[in-house]
Amino acid sequence: MTESASPVLLPGSTIGIFGGGQLGRLTAIAARTMGYRIHVLDPDPGCPARFVVDQCVEADWGDAHEAARLARGCDVITLEIEQVSLASMNAAGAYAPVRPSESLLGVIQDRIEQKDWLRRNGFPIGDYRPVRSFEELRDAVHGLGGKCFCKSATGGYDGRGQGKVGFDPARAGTEEELRAAWEALGKGPGVVEKAVDLDREISILVARSPRGEVKVYPAAWNHHENQILAWSVLPAPLPERMAREARELAEGIANCFVLEGILAVEMFVGKDGKILVNELAPRPHNSYHSSERACVTSQFEQLVRAVCNLPLGDTAVVQPCAISNLLGDLWLAPDGHRAPHFDAALAVPGVRLHLYEKLRPRKGRKMGHLSAVGHTAEEAVELVERAHSLL
Repeated sequence: MTESASPVLLPGSTIGIFGGGQLGRLTAIAARTMGYRIHVLDPDPGCPARFVVDQCVEADWGDAHEAARLARGCDVITLEIEQVSLASMNAAGAYAPVRPSESLLGVIQDRIEQKDWLRRNGFPIGDYRPVRSFEELRDAVHGLGGKCFCKSATGGYDGRGQGKVGFDPARAGTEEELRAAWEALGKGPGVVEKAVDLDREISILVARSPRGEVKVYPAAWNHHENQILAWSVLPAPLPERMAREARELAEGIANCFVLEGILAVEMFVGKDGKILVNELAPRPHNSYHSSERACVTSQFEQLVRAVCNLPLGDTAVVQPCAISNLLGDLWLAPDGHRAPHFDAALAVPGVRLHLYEKLRPRKGRKMGHLSAVGHTAEEAVELVERAHSLL
């Protein structure tokens, strides 16, 4: 570990966060527990973090003037969303250190550049083609063959900005299917990825401070439905060799970026046992919500420690924990809103409820999550899924 000239920002300092969604809210709660003040910038005046922070600046992600105003009142800036413009990051950086950096975000927020960066730096990724026109998309699908995912270069998450080809035998390779995929990624730049013969999806969270200290969390095992995370569990039941390889990959990426903050590395585990990097997220991650109950140090406290240059916390698992996302669909009914049956879910042993105070439920919108602990990862998943089924 090398020493940094960056000062330690002790409790009483003010942390600014680009983004006031659930990740900003949960980070703010952890920071307030440690004695920090929190300011956030978010375009939504009713964002989830608003109710737990000292100040909320209502502004668009591209508003450099308001980003600078946020930073003038803060000792350090971090983020919970990748959609922040580089101009806003740069404007904030004139007044306070921004962690992670503008240069890191510039790589990650563009899927083409992110894939190219990973390949240039020798990290294992699946076959892909950058595309900037419908003709290039058609050529990429034919060149890669079989099943493919088409993703927009910027924006897009939880299945937004994504299309699939080759999965429906009746439409595979047809002009109609290709046009639909082009529409799904927004008729703009994107990547076409060859689908992996998948055994499971995992993620690794790594923290790195300005002083150069690094801590890596055990892998999380993630299950998606309709391209949205349905449940995740810590620790992932993996052979030690595979777990070690995943940890080393994540740490290597963090060190290559000279990360200051936290980074989630989403990975595919193929049926051939090979691990491929899927995507990077330089912020708290949905799959590590379970770290609040599973680990000595939650991902949210770890982010605070990392950006404030404090010693990083222990990432060891105390008990297996699983989470299950609560989508807006649960609140929606044909004749209006309904109340999920939380009393029944909370009667399941080891289950807790975490709601984000989002005011408007929408189909596919993450409104909260359930968590459950168990003696094993499998038991934790079984308990949280049982609770979810009772809502």
